[in-house]
Amino acid sequence: MLGAVATSKSGRLSLSQGAALVALARKSIAHYLKNCEVPRPKPSSQPRGVFVTLHSSSGKLRGCIGFPFPIKPLEEAVAGAAIAAAVNDPRFDPVGLEELSRLLVEISVLSVPQEISYSSPGDLAKKIEIGKDGLILEYGPYSGLLLPQVPAECKWDAEAFLDNLCLKAGLYAEFWKKQKPGISKFGAQIFSEKTPGGKVCEKKA
Repeated sequence: MLGAVATSKSGRLSLSQGAALVALARKSIAHYLKNCEVPRPKPSSQPRGVFVTLHSSSGKLRGCIGFPFPIKPLEEAVAGAAIAAAVNDPRFDPVGLEELSRLLVEISVLSVPQEISYSSPGDLAKKIEIGKDGLILEYGPYSGLLLPQVPAECKWDAEAFLDNLCLKAGLYAEFWKKQKPGISKFGAQIFSEKTPGGKVCEKKA
């Protein structure tokens, strides 16, 4: 379905590579909905973390699932995350084939998460850059992830970002101020369709 997508030494993708991955995501969803079969794209040699997000044309979230860590080759991760976002996001009913033609596909290709070393809640907040950092919280059986574009779109500051990260993990909002959960941050290249199935642009969070 798609050949290998080679990346630069920095790991960054070109716009054409990002557009190819967005197309792969859409084709993978369509293939699965038509055939009840997961496609097997030609893998690259480089595993990457990736999330696929689906929006209605009005911007309403319709599904978002991915792989935070680089455990799968990039193309395989995109295909798997795209299908899961369409049919396995527990917050939404499965996407239908006819509906897919009205949805916007967005892909976030992640850098490897790096744990943040911090001495206090205030120190932690200072080490988070809105619009650049996505966050992962891990505390015992609890975990949660928010992509870099989420706090920028919601106009959160670093404290609100952390509050909502705790809620995403199933904890209370100010848990990060009372305890000391493991917090990792990561960056992302974000590629999104401007119109359903149309031109792809690289977004800034």
